[in-house]
Amino acid sequence: MALLETDLKKDNAYFGLSKHEVKKRLDKYGYNEITKKKRKSPILIFLSQFNDFIVWVLIAATIVSAFLGEIADAITILIIILMDGILGFIQEYRTECALEALKELASPTAKVIREGKKMVIKAREIVIGDIVELESGDRVPADIVILKTDFIQTDESLLSGESLPVEKREYDGKSIKPENMLYMGCLITKGKCIGKVIATGMNTEMGKIADMLDSIEDSKTPLQEKLNKLGEYLVYLILIICALVTATGIIRGENIYKMFLVGVSLAVAAIPEGLPAIVTVSLALGVQRMMKKNAVVRRLPAVETLGCTQVICSDKTGTLTQNKMTVRKIYLDKLYSITGEGYNTKGEIQYNGLTVNLERNEAFKKLMECSVLCNNAVLEKNNISGDPTEIALLVMAAKCGYTKEKLKNFMLIKENPFDSDRKMMSVLVQKDGKRYLFVKGAAEKILQRCKYKISDDDIVEFTEKDKKFLLNINDEMAKEALRVLALAYKQVDRDDTENDLIFIGLLGMIDPPRREVYNAVLECKMAGITPVMITGDHKLTAAAIAKEIGILGNNDKVLTGDELNKLSDKELEKIISDVKVFARVTPAHKYRIVKAFKRKGLVVAMTGDGVNDAPAVKEADIGIAMGQAGTDVTKEAASLILLDDNFATIVAAVKEGRIIYENIRKFIRYLLSCNIGEVLTMFLSSLLNLPLPLLPIQILFVNLATDGLPAMALSMEKGEKDIMQRGPRRKDESIFSDGLVHKIILRGILIGVCTVTAYAISLNYFGDIIVSRTIALGTLIMSQLFHVFECRSERQSIFKLGVFSNKYLICAVLSSLFMLIFIFYNPFMQRIFYTHPLNIVQWFIVLLFSGTISLISNLYWYKK
Repeated sequence: MALLETDLKKDNAYFGLSKHEVKKRLDKYGYNEITKKKRKSPILIFLSQFNDFIVWVLIAATIVSAFLGEIADAITILIIILMDGILGFIQEYRTECALEALKELASPTAKVIREGKKMVIKAREIVIGDIVELESGDRVPADIVILKTDFIQTDESLLSGESLPVEKREYDGKSIKPENMLYMGCLITKGKCIGKVIATGMNTEMGKIADMLDSIEDSKTPLQEKLNKLGEYLVYLILIICALVTATGIIRGENIYKMFLVGVSLAVAAIPEGLPAIVTVSLALGVQRMMKKNAVVRRLPAVETLGCTQVICSDKTGTLTQNKMTVRKIYLDKLYSITGEGYNTKGEIQYNGLTVNLERNEAFKKLMECSVLCNNAVLEKNNISGDPTEIALLVMAAKCGYTKEKLKNFMLIKENPFDSDRKMMSVLVQKDGKRYLFVKGAAEKILQRCKYKISDDDIVEFTEKDKKFLLNINDEMAKEALRVLALAYKQVDRDDTENDLIFIGLLGMIDPPRREVYNAVLECKMAGITPVMITGDHKLTAAAIAKEIGILGNNDKVLTGDELNKLSDKELEKIISDVKVFARVTPAHKYRIVKAFKRKGLVVAMTGDGVNDAPAVKEADIGIAMGQAGTDVTKEAASLILLDDNFATIVAAVKEGRIIYENIRKFIRYLLSCNIGEVLTMFLSSLLNLPLPLLPIQILFVNLATDGLPAMALSMEKGEKDIMQRGPRRKDESIFSDGLVHKIILRGILIGVCTVTAYAISLNYFGDIIVSRTIALGTLIMSQLFHVFECRSERQSIFKLGVFSNKYLICAVLSSLFMLIFIFYNPFMQRIFYTHPLNIVQWFIVLLFSGTISLISNLYWYKK
């Protein structure tokens, strides 16, 4: 069912609401949304930072400390716990905000008619009384009574549990029955309709069903799960080591309470409790960066999988191309060209470079009538909407003086919508008591159904020779990357089927590639990713575009849907690595293509927009839905939504996925090596029978100064320049692959050994325990601050990366350094943290033992 614009203007029932009325009803009924799960309040987020066994033990210890008269120690420890909590709160709150923004961007939309104009709005802005247009693949945005339809079916399994589609009918103007209703959240499985909203939000039948996007907030990625388990193992290991340190100190004669506090403080500092939180922050910040690049992540695990992508199967139209079709060639009795660009309606028909007037040509008139009437697009000054192919037909017709307004005396009776099996669309119209069937579609399908043709204003027999000739014309156009449509018609007496048609002509149009796609395809290939084009277009058209943008090489294959049907799954699997273009395929073929790539062990990204694309999108490792052209059901099945429907955005998202994963590796390396260094500092000192190198308050200060801001700053790295010049990582690859475990352990040992050595030398040389502990504290913290710059890359030195290229890290390190200097030189802080001002010689010891290894490491990389 389709409505002409004239219907909207004539029939007030479909004029829709005014802006004033919409505002009034919004104020009265509120937004059309289900009450969302209550968001965690900032206060609860803050309090949850202290809901940890170790923290409670430490708080209990400080209370005991206060009873024993160590008031300053107790207050300072509580302040440090509070500051740690603030850092944790910032991390978690930022994650909440990022995910809330994500849900807002991924919210569904609806097509409504207001003040006689079609428009797309957010579903939450629908009000009672709105006129809504729905078609196959749409989610019903509110409870709606059907005003006009030919045939429509819905999936109401969410409400009834019944899996079979339910057929619906128009409201007869008497009593509203369930068969006249479309219910919020249900899916249109077939047909089109226009309806009026009668209930919104919590007043709908779906009012008690949770918002479909709520799951985004709660999901944990596989990496988060693995790191949670790693954290559990580390907790047990560290607690054992801390218990050994405590026991050793007690055996040596240290105060039992002091050693208990040392053990607890060391556990607090050494356990990487912030690791899962920083992973979540890193993922959330990455998601925000993707949003800015027009990619909306619906499921966080997709961020991890993006970095593993080996094949990107992309639709051609609108993703690889501009989705602005322009008619270039017309074939009637001969081949004509038509001038003009894009949606500009200025242009003219030419033959051999000369302008021609075809107004008296009967085939030309029928071509224009078919182009305008067999068309659901809208072409107005401030409103251009609809399928790009149909818009191109309206633009072409407008250049020749044919518009919907001019043809308003044709009354639309019936429409047979385009579908991927028939590959054609037709409309039955009436004028002056005569009925005509106008048909447009794929040339090979239309030509099969033609029995006659227009020749010199007469209707003559359409022969096999004519058919072969026109198929050759079709192929010649396709070689020029033109998409070819055939147009036909017949006058109808009784038989209104799409058979025994009169051939009118061929139209050749082009959808030029997006300018940025060539570089994006090149970047894919450099990154070890295979781009594959999937299109319903003709084989020659697809090949021409694919060659132009660099997808199709000389030895690569093009496979059509018919050829695909003749292959078994095993035969397809054998050749699929050589196929770079799939032409004339249906959405059903996409599922087979995804499965074939996956059987080869490849990680596949697949794009889709129509409802029939959903199975392939869901089956793919990365399902990608079109944000502009995609149906709601496809978006729901996808893990990534492109707001601009652009292939280059997919490549940018893959790059961002790789950066996020690399950044996670960077701060894991930093946190774990530093924590190993802290534990070893205390453990080795106990083994060597040295006095405690750090007091409990100093251990907690190390945790505050080094674990929070520097680690977070690493998650803000922009990514190395060559990140898209490396092959994809394996999907099952460990986060600790490529020797990361060895780097962590070796650097942790070096931090611990250097700190203990600096402490031992200081004790021997200066003979002052406070000075020596200050040097040990300075060495341990400075070692970690130097090391954080090493962690910026596993392949390049800091000199190649640029010392100041991560401004967040510079600020974080300067903040930590300021805190360290403050407790060294402020008299009040000296009394709290038991520190002593260091002179030049003492600073030399600190910098020698903390910085030498980092300097040598970076100079080594610099030479490489």
